[in-house]
Formats: sequence, C-alpha cells, structure tokens
Amino acid sequence: MSKINIGLFGFGTVGQGVYEVLRRTKNAHAEIRRICVRNLAKPRATEVPDGLLTDRAEDIFGDPDINLIVELVDNADASFSIVSTALSRGIPVVSGSKAMIARHLPELIELQHRHDTALLYDASSCGSIPVIRNLEEYYDNDLLLEVKGILNGSSNYILSRVFDHGESYDDALRRAQQLGFAESDPSFDIEGYDALFKLIIITVHALGRFVPAEDVFTFGISHLQDADIRFAREKGVKIKLVAQVAKVADDRFTMFVMPELVEKSKYIYSVDDEYNGVVIRGECYDRQFMFGKGAGGLPTASSILSDIMARLHGYRYEYKKMAFSDRPSYTTDISLTVYVRYASTDIPSLLDFTGTTVRHFSPGANYIIGQVKLSELIAKRHVLGAKDVFIANIPTFFVEKDN
Repeated sequence: MSKINIGLFGFGTVGQGVYEVLRRTKNAHAEIRRICVRNLAKPRATEVPDGLLTDRAEDIFGDPDINLIVELVDNADASFSIVSTALSRGIPVVSGSKAMIARHLPELIELQHRHDTALLYDASSCGSIPVIRNLEEYYDNDLLLEVKGILNGSSNYILSRVFDHGESYDDALRRAQQLGFAESDPSFDIEGYDALFKLIIITVHALGRFVPAEDVFTFGISHLQDADIRFAREKGVKIKLVAQVAKVADDRFTMFVMPELVEKSKYIYSVDDEYNGVVIRGECYDRQFMFGKGAGGLPTASSILSDIMARLHGYRYEYKKMAFSDRPSYTTDISLTVYVRYASTDIPSLLDFTGTTVRHFSPGANYIIGQVKLSELIAKRHVLGAKDVFIANIPTFFVEKDN
C-alpha cells in the first residue's frame, strides 16, 4: 500500500485530534478523504474544507479510493455496525472503540479471517501506550505471568487530586469534568467499566483467552469516602483503580478490576494525573513498565496514527496465542485479601470471608481486612453495590518476587 486514503467515522475530540496529527505529520503518506458525522450542523473547534464532511456512511463505503476506515464514534452499536460492514467488504479498519471491541472481539476476529482483512485497535487500550502490539509481538510466548496497571486516566486524575493535592473526592471529580478528563456522566470511568473493557482486550493478546465482561469482577471508585482516604494515608499508601490479569498456576489465570492499596515501592504508586501505567511481568524478565498519557485527544490520536502507519506496511494482528493448545483457563477460585469499609450494610454476615485479619468498628465507618474468594465477590455484587460499601484489594500475587 503506497498511500492510505482514510474514511473517518466520528469527529469528536479524538477524531479532530487524528485530523490535526495527520496535518502535522510530514511523512504520513495518508490523508482523510471523507468524514462521516451524525450532525453536519454541529459546531466544531476544527475547521475542515467544504465537502469533507458527510452524514451518509455510503459516501465512505462506496468510495473505491478509500482503503482504510478509521472508526471513532462514541456509540458501541454504531461502532460495531461500521466496523463489521467495513471488514465484510474487505476494508481494513483502525478503531479506538474499547467497549465495542471488548463485547465483540471473537466475532471481529472471525470476520478478519473470513474476509482476509485487518482490524487494529492499539488506541483502545491505554491511550498513547502501545501495549497491544507489544503483547502481540514481543511477549508472544508462555513466559508472561501478569499484566497489571492503571488503565483509566479519568479515575486516576481524580485519585491523584485526592491523594496528592488534598482535594475531596467530589471536588476532584468536578475538576476532572471541567478539564474534559471525565464526562458529565462519569460512571463509565469511575465505576471501572472503561478499565474492564481494556483489560478484556489486553487479556486476549496477553494469554490468548477472551473472557466476557459479565464474568469479571469490577468495582470502581464512586463509593470512596473520607474514611477510606484517611485509612490509606495512615498506612502510607495510595488508592488506585487497578486492572489486573495474572497467572495463578501454569494452567489457570484470573482477572479483575478494583481499587488497590498501593505501596510506595510499586511502580504504579507514582503514576498520577491522567497518565496510565502498565506493569508486565514474566518468568525470566521480572517486571517491565510502560507509562504514558491515557486520556486526551492528541495522545490517543498518536496511537491511532501508529496503527495507520502499521497498515501502510501491511501489519495485522495474528492472534497467535489463541491457537496455543495449552492456553490457561480462566478461574475465579482464588483467594484475595481485601479491605471492606461499610456502615449499615451487614458485611460480616453477608460476605463469606475465609479468614479475617482486622475488624474495626467506629460510628459510621466500620471495616474488615480479610480473605475472600473472588467467586464470592462476583456472587455478592448486589451486596457490594450498596452506597455505604467500599472495597479495595491488598495485593498478594507475586509479593515474594518483589522483596
């Protein structure tokens, strides 16, 4: 492919970022031929030449000169329709739609094989950090033990304002919304779903297994209270929203998204503001750390550009690990050590701890530190969803390797 002619779907923050990045890049050998949007009359910060915008998808799909679709819409159903249509017509796609990819990845892989085309989506996970391609190419063996990190820049910005600047949770959330790091409805980020979808995609490329979202325990930071912040400060730790996939045996792995009490000695302790940080652990190379901006139009656009350039040279994911005969299987039959704060919800009676280390009772803010099965947390999601309950992981995986 000597030149890439792009049909762009979506012209929001990231779409406009891609447009600007391509204008700045001298040797891109790529240009945007048409941009499909829902509303042609909507005011936009970025001006484009007359005739570039359209509200008809077929103006892109029907253009024989367009040889790459870049899909950046904010609706998962519309995203899947665009991507599946393009792949079915043999047109390669670059996408940043993490929710859609995490929900439909097996179907999308099958479409790529059937129509001999490619879908690239490094921008869907960790913004500017090239984690997917590294897992696909560099870590393409069975030595990988764990991928863990901060995958959501919005929640990390909020927690940074709380722990590094002494702001209240509510004030930090408002600041994140004012700066555009969090939406007016921030639930996708602060409830952990954004990190969950990224983790599902990462797991496919890390271990060759697809795990549906409903099978993964996910708990966000929306229930964080002053009592939890005081507890963390007293212990000399920070609370971070952490996503993790880890082998617990040669033939088994587990995964979850939840707040974690992070010690100063850990790499992700110093990952602040809207940045993401990913730790990749292996049998022979111990830990490797990747760090970069996880939110914002231009950082994500730079990852989109990287995928565009990869397609210029014919790159595609091979999904090699999915063909391994000895892939580990997903399990929730593992024990975690957790901090659980509660008030009126009777956590000691409703949650089946296999052992407890600390029980603390005080007016309005009791907490337990103890061991509980991951399967029990999944089964008791309705209990943990109470507004007066907050849970955080106290990490135990690979602790002996860090001493």
